[in-house]
Amino acid sequence: MSEATMNEIPTKKYWDALKEVMDPEFPISVVDMGLIYEITKKDNNLEVLMTYTSTGCACMQWIESDIKERLLKEEEIAEVDIQVVWDPPWTVNNLSEEGKKKLKHWGVSS
Repeated sequence: MSEATMNEIPTKKYWDALKEVMDPEFPISVVDMGLIYEITKKDNNLEVLMTYTSTGCACMQWIESDIKERLLKEEEIAEVDIQVVWDPPWTVNNLSEEGKKKLKHWGVSS
Protein backbone atom coordinates (compact mmCIF):
# COMPACT_ATOMS: atom_id res chain seq x y z
CA MET A 1 0.00 0.00 0.00
CA SER A 2 1.43 3.37 -1.01
CA GLU A 3 1.82 6.26 1.42
CA ALA A 4 -0.89 8.20 -0.43
CA THR A 5 -3.29 5.27 -0.10
CA MET A 6 -2.50 4.94 3.62
CA ASN A 7 -3.36 8.62 4.09
CA GLU A 8 -6.75 7.97 2.47
CA ILE A 9 -7.85 5.22 4.90
CA PRO A 10 -9.42 7.50 7.58
CA THR A 11 -11.33 9.32 4.84
CA LYS A 12 -11.94 6.36 2.49
CA LYS A 13 -15.71 6.84 2.83
CA TYR A 14 -15.42 10.33 1.35
CA TRP A 15 -13.03 9.25 -1.42
CA ASP A 16 -15.59 6.58 -2.33
CA ALA A 17 -18.38 9.17 -2.27
CA LEU A 18 -16.45 11.39 -4.67
CA LYS A 19 -16.22 8.50 -7.13
CA GLU A 20 -19.87 9.40 -7.79
CA VAL A 21 -18.93 12.94 -8.90
CA MET A 22 -18.20 12.90 -12.62
CA ASP A 23 -15.96 15.17 -14.63
CA PRO A 24 -18.35 17.05 -16.96
CA GLU A 25 -16.18 16.46 -20.03
CA PHE A 26 -15.61 12.72 -19.63
CA PRO A 27 -17.63 10.04 -17.82
CA ILE A 28 -14.84 9.67 -15.25
CA SER A 29 -15.02 10.52 -11.57
CA VAL A 30 -13.04 13.44 -10.19
CA VAL A 31 -11.15 10.84 -8.14
CA ASP A 32 -10.18 8.75 -11.18
CA MET A 33 -9.24 11.93 -13.04
CA GLY A 34 -6.77 12.60 -10.24
CA LEU A 35 -8.25 15.98 -9.41
CA ILE A 36 -8.56 15.23 -5.68
CA TYR A 37 -5.23 15.41 -3.86
CA GLU A 38 -6.31 15.10 -0.24
CA ILE A 39 -9.36 14.91 2.02
CA THR A 40 -9.00 15.88 5.67
CA LYS A 41 -11.74 15.48 8.27
CA LYS A 42 -11.84 17.65 11.37
CA ASP A 43 -14.90 17.16 13.55
CA ASN A 44 -17.88 17.55 11.19
CA ASN A 45 -15.92 19.42 8.52
CA LEU A 46 -14.08 18.19 5.47
CA GLU A 47 -11.29 19.97 3.64
CA VAL A 48 -10.73 18.89 0.07
CA LEU A 49 -7.43 19.76 -1.58
CA MET A 50 -7.82 19.55 -5.34
CA THR A 51 -6.67 20.79 -8.70
CA TYR A 52 -7.95 20.99 -12.25
CA THR A 53 -6.53 19.82 -15.55
CA SER A 54 -5.99 23.46 -16.55
CA THR A 55 -6.36 26.95 -15.13
CA GLY A 56 -8.88 27.66 -17.88
CA CYS A 57 -11.29 24.89 -16.91
CA ALA A 58 -14.75 26.27 -17.62
CA CYS A 59 -16.43 23.85 -15.21
CA MET A 60 -14.66 24.75 -11.96
CA GLN A 61 -17.70 26.11 -10.12
CA TRP A 62 -19.88 23.25 -11.35
CA ILE A 63 -17.38 20.59 -10.20
CA GLU A 64 -16.87 22.25 -6.81
CA SER A 65 -20.63 22.51 -6.33
CA ASP A 66 -21.05 18.81 -7.19
CA ILE A 67 -18.26 17.86 -4.77
CA LYS A 68 -19.80 19.87 -1.92
CA GLU A 69 -23.30 18.62 -2.65
CA ARG A 70 -22.19 14.98 -2.60
CA LEU A 71 -20.08 15.24 0.55
CA LEU A 72 -22.81 17.11 2.42
CA LYS A 73 -25.08 14.10 1.88
CA GLU A 74 -22.99 12.34 4.53
CA GLU A 75 -25.03 12.99 7.69
CA GLU A 76 -21.98 13.65 9.88
CA ILE A 77 -20.62 16.37 7.57
CA ALA A 78 -21.71 19.95 8.23
CA GLU A 79 -19.25 21.86 6.05
CA VAL A 80 -16.99 21.24 3.07
CA ASP A 81 -14.10 23.58 2.32
CA ILE A 82 -12.45 23.19 -1.07
CA GLN A 83 -8.92 24.46 -1.60
CA VAL A 84 -7.77 24.57 -5.22
CA VAL A 85 -4.03 24.31 -5.75
CA TRP A 86 -1.94 24.45 -8.90
CA ASP A 87 1.22 22.95 -7.46
CA PRO A 88 1.79 20.18 -8.15
CA PRO A 89 0.16 20.68 -11.53
CA TRP A 90 -2.17 18.04 -12.90
CA THR A 91 -0.70 15.66 -15.49
CA VAL A 92 -1.97 12.45 -17.09
CA ASN A 93 0.06 10.65 -14.44
CA ASN A 94 -2.63 11.73 -11.95
CA LEU A 95 -5.16 9.45 -13.66
CA SER A 96 -6.01 6.25 -11.83
CA GLU A 97 -5.76 2.97 -13.72
CA GLU A 98 -9.55 3.00 -13.93
CA GLY A 99 -9.43 6.53 -15.34
CA LYS A 100 -6.89 5.51 -17.98
CA LYS A 101 -9.06 2.54 -19.01
CA LYS A 102 -12.14 4.73 -19.31
CA LEU A 103 -10.32 7.35 -21.40
CA LYS A 104 -8.97 4.62 -23.66
CA HIS A 105 -12.50 3.21 -24.00
CA TRP A 106 -13.71 6.64 -25.13
CA GLY A 107 -10.86 6.93 -27.63
CA VAL A 108 -8.80 9.43 -25.66
CA SER A 109 -5.14 8.52 -25.28
CA SER A 110 -3.52 9.03 -21.91
